Amino acid sequence: MDRKAILEDYYNEWNEDDRLLSRFGQVEFLTTIRFVEKYLKPGMKILEVGAGTGRYSHYFARKGYTVHAVELVERNIEGFKEKTLPGEDVTIVQGDAVKLHMLKDNEYDIVLHLGPMYHLSADTERKAAVSEALRVTKPNGTVFMAYILNEMTVINYFFRNGHINEAEAREKIISSNWRFKENKKRHLSFYRIEDINALMSGFDVHRLHLVGTEMISGAMRELLLSMSDEEFACYTEYIYSICERADMIGLSGHLLDIYEKKQ
Repeated sequence: MDRKAILEDYYNEWNEDDRLLSRFGQVEFLTTIRFVEKYLKPGMKILEVGAGTGRYSHYFARKGYTVHAVELVERNIEGFKEKTLPGEDVTIVQGDAVKLHMLKDNEYDIVLHLGPMYHLSADTERKAAVSEALRVTKPNGTVFMAYILNEMTVINYFFRNGHINEAEAREKIISSNWRFKENKKRHLSFYRIEDINALMSGFDVHRLHLVGTEMISGAMRELLLSMSDEEFACYTEYIYSICERADMIGLSGHLLDIYEKKQ
């Protein structure tokens, strides 16, 4: 079964919009938006690769930006189009992050790559995806690349969800270093920061930020649901204050690597 077919099955069952709209998902969304807006200027063109049903694309299009989107999964494309409002300057085409042949070189000021690396397991695919993202980005443009981190996945699966005493569950990790193996059923890949650093070492880029977008929120879902709006606003401010701390970001559920394409 190829990657496209696996992802079609996965996103027929998994609703990414529901995740981003949940309390813990909102932290990831709000933190990501906060950093994107640091680099956005009027008139900039945005590309989102792996746009899903368009949570980010529609947000920026409704702010008045020109947004082009690429998505592999047909069901997500249908959902993206259904959510498009009259007057939005947004388009979407079907395509794969590892080969953006339909897009020109040096075309976009901002490239959002907020999902494809979750589903790329081969090093050649990962390098191809980064290379393509850079190719279509203007010189001095900004790329936002998201990853699922290993440690919070371990914490949630084994401890929060109670699988730690199951022999079958323990086989999903390499026990010597608590690293999750790739989830082949869902084509999910999990990273540590050293993996991301090794991947990016071959590219001529300048890292601007390394951000734990929701930090430990995934392990605090029940607590976040019990918070008042005022408490939740205070919590997000706290996350903003720690999300770039090198001593803490490895425990985030997701990581956002933000870099500038050099001239």
